[in-house]
Formats: sequence, structure tokens, C-alpha cells
Amino acid sequence: MGRVLVVAGALVLAAYGSVVNVPRWDFGKLIGVYVVLFFLMAQILNKIRFGQSPTPPIYAGGALIMAGGVVMVLWKG
Repeated sequence: MGRVLVVAGALVLAAYGSVVNVPRWDFGKLIGVYVVLFFLMAQILNKIRFGQSPTPPIYAGGALIMAGGVVMVLWKG
């Protein structure tokens, strides 16, 4: 089981590194995407490790965080 977790961790870190470092984004966009990914991973970890589902305020705030990330990435200007 330990080896599986190490391999899974390595895959997650490689995927994360690719998502935030391969595109040629400016630093502001990079931080915006980082915040979105951090929020999503924190909520997934909270559900898997601690068995706690997000509350309505967390869903609402998370939707705003994700919408902000989409705006930062897609808005050309």
C-alpha cells in the first residue's frame, strides 16, 4: 500500500507541475490557477481523509474561486 501511495503522489505532483508550469502564463494567472487547484484538492482531501462534505458556504465560495480562475485564464485583454 505504501508504494501505491508514493506512486500516486508522484503522479499527482507531475500532473500539477505540468498544469501550472507548461502554459506560458504570467505570474498573476499562475497564482490564480494555483489558488483554484489548492481549493479543489483541499476539498477532495477533506472528503476522502476526514469524511467531511463541504457546507453550502464552502460550495458558494468555491464556485466564486473557480469562476475567478476561469475568468483569469480565459479573458483575453
